[in-house]
Amino acid sequence: MSTVANGVISRRRFLTGLAAAGLAAAAGVGWFARRPQPPGLPKPAAIAADVRAEFGRAWQAYKRLAWGHDELKPVSGGYQEFFAANHPVGLTIVESLDTLYVMELDSELESSVRWIETSLNLDIDAPFQVFETIIRMLGGLLAGHLATRNATLLARARDLADRLLPAFTKSPTGMPYRYVNLHSGAVSVPVNYVAEVGTNLAELGTLSRLTGDDRYLRAAKRAAQALYERRSALDLLGTTIDIETGGWLNSVSVGPQPPVDSYYEYLLDGYRLFGDPDLQLWFQTLTAALQKRQWDAAGGHAWYAQVQFRSGTLVNNHESELAAFWAGSLAEAGMHDEAAQVLASFQLVLDRFGLFPEEWDYTDLSILEPSYQLRPEFADSCLALFISSGGSEIYRRPAFQLYQAMKAHCRVANGYTIVTDVTTRPMTRGDLTPAYWFSENMKYFYLLFADSSRFDYRDNYLSTEGKVLIGLRPATR
Repeated sequence: MSTVANGVISRRRFLTGLAAAGLAAAAGVGWFARRPQPPGLPKPAAIAADVRAEFGRAWQAYKRLAWGHDELKPVSGGYQEFFAANHPVGLTIVESLDTLYVMELDSELESSVRWIETSLNLDIDAPFQVFETIIRMLGGLLAGHLATRNATLLARARDLADRLLPAFTKSPTGMPYRYVNLHSGAVSVPVNYVAEVGTNLAELGTLSRLTGDDRYLRAAKRAAQALYERRSALDLLGTTIDIETGGWLNSVSVGPQPPVDSYYEYLLDGYRLFGDPDLQLWFQTLTAALQKRQWDAAGGHAWYAQVQFRSGTLVNNHESELAAFWAGSLAEAGMHDEAAQVLASFQLVLDRFGLFPEEWDYTDLSILEPSYQLRPEFADSCLALFISSGGSEIYRRPAFQLYQAMKAHCRVANGYTIVTDVTTRPMTRGDLTPAYWFSENMKYFYLLFADSSRFDYRDNYLSTEGKVLIGLRPATR
């Protein structure tokens, strides 16, 4: 077993490498700063206190109505399991460990860790989706261990990863099967999406770093490399691939949108976390192609057109709310002006509809899917730009706007729920609090306003699922 290097590479070295590829722009707040700004915010500490109180109110509802189950249904007062029917894994609990830590909700954190120690059973005879299990369950256990230094959480993380590894090791290409049975190791569904194939580096690499066992990072890198080697002559990727044959099943490059999005993010993150020059090169190459072939900055706003990945011909101008994360990745790559322009484009949608619809056509902002799934990506980017800009106030403002809109349209007696149609007034509500609302949305809002003593704003890393894998500071009592 070899030991993986610890820590994030220096930001100077990181940005120097990107600048050499012509990707990093000069630092600055760019286009977004020229937008008219809303009136002054309440004091940041007051907003942070409100976020913490709202989280606590919803958390108590989860404890009362759904404890140990995966996700709360706050309108009906029920619950649902995320991965497999009749097999709860406490997804909301596992995902929320580091949120509880940074919010200093220590008694809730202690009871959550106790539940994992006594009640979490991973020997489940059912297929689990590999991608979601890695970014949510494995990432949650790792972040919880880093917050508490509890050895059981790391042991559970390793046990889970060992149950997931057959999805990689049984594949002839190294790209993982979409599902694996946690009890038997049986794999299934060889048709997989780019994001699901290539979003493993941060969690598996962190596990390698913590255990000294490089099998996990090697499996993740092999999968990422297999995708990169199958790029087109234009350095673009399709969306769907047969992991057994390596053949593409869909030829549209959607850019930093699902179901490809977080693959680009994790090439960047893998380089940031582990200093691997291969990951740096792959990110540079693919991002340069996106900027050349798909960047559409017409009309003062910036989006990514969807094109044929071999020819570059236009397919459509559809945009997903989930792509709002990309502004943060661009900022972390040193492309500050482009990042601010992308964030401002999503701000336009928030201004228009009050909350984000799931999908729209960016040429005229006509809605293609009207639901708001309590997605965290816009707040994620606000936090990333806030940090990368050294704490510029302008990135708190759009996050606060979203927070207020969420309170206005999603708040119910038992917490917060999704919206099924943002065009109705009042907005039509659904009945679900996704586990990621506890672990991502509220963490991002809190860190933006709290000046948390348990989070290092200068040296940190949050995964695609918002797990703090670098930057948790020891609690002081």
